[in-house]
Amino acid sequence: MPRLDDLLEKLRSEGGSDLHLAAGLAPRMRVHGELRPVEGWPVLDDAALRKLLREIAADRHWAQYEESSDSDFAYGLAGVARFRANYFVQENGAAAVFRIIPEKIVALEDLRLSTAIEALADLEHGLVLVTGPTGSGKSTTLAAILDRMNRSYAKHVVTIEDPVEFVHENKECIFSHREVGQHTGGFGPALRAAIRQDADVVLVGEMRDQETIALALTAAEMGMLVFGTLHTNNAAKTIDRIIDVFPADERSQVRISLSESLAAVVSQLLIPTADGKGRVAVNEILLRTQGLPNVIREGNTPMLHSIIQSGKNLGMQAMDDALFALAKEGRILAHDAYMKATDKPRFEPLLPKE
Repeated sequence: MPRLDDLLEKLRSEGGSDLHLAAGLAPRMRVHGELRPVEGWPVLDDAALRKLLREIAADRHWAQYEESSDSDFAYGLAGVARFRANYFVQENGAAAVFRIIPEKIVALEDLRLSTAIEALADLEHGLVLVTGPTGSGKSTTLAAILDRMNRSYAKHVVTIEDPVEFVHENKECIFSHREVGQHTGGFGPALRAAIRQDADVVLVGEMRDQETIALALTAAEMGMLVFGTLHTNNAAKTIDRIIDVFPADERSQVRISLSESLAAVVSQLLIPTADGKGRVAVNEILLRTQGLPNVIREGNTPMLHSIIQSGKNLGMQAMDDALFALAKEGRILAHDAYMKATDKPRFEPLLPKE
């Protein structure tokens, strides 16, 4: 058995999310957001770490790593979990980070997400963006939405990821999991192909460039339901990011396309629970309303806050409101809410008095 499997099993058993390996350091794991050393493991030099990493990498992934100093792939450990592996090189030599992908997809109900997020599984068409920083649980939320769809509707779902993370069993839906580099040359070609593959739903693992974003908009306009992710923190920044990817002379047309296709933006943060034993998802939710297309076409993103506030009865919520409610309930620490909030003075009365 590869020695690396011992570390990955320990990551799972201790409730960690990420394993960090770097030449010149002892292994570390992230548990509930905090990095800590792995007990019983020494400092690894470059040669020792490369030997560990080589044991689990397929030949093509190792060749890619040796050639470019970077490689991404998924690694499955039976009975434990799947892991998203990122191999890279840093100043002292080899390095890698493994992100745990649970084998069992957590149901929406168990994630305790808003019913407005659950309802995204019922959509027929449009563009749904789940956003947030790396490690904020975007993939877990999307997997839960698709799992609910899989239990409720007969649809063809194409996922395009780098690498494939959650693997869905075919229940009511048929899933076609496509990994960039193995099953397709890139997000763009795979999205073009999905249009010809009678797909009802497409998941784009990362909308990272102009071509992918343009094709996602086109697919949504053609009547597909498209889920995508971006590394933005709220609805306004998400819309601005999509528009700003395009040249200035194309942005007015992109605004029209986005205004016609955008169905929802869910921005997510993971905040440690007050007892330090876990983390809780905090969401900003923007849903399509009659007034949203006009705001997008006019580029009036400051108005999005008003749309969210007036749509609370539909399940919309601003990030600051969600943070404030969780802090007031005592589910998260007031200091953590304050640090993530935009309107910090609003949170000051919640902070402990010195």
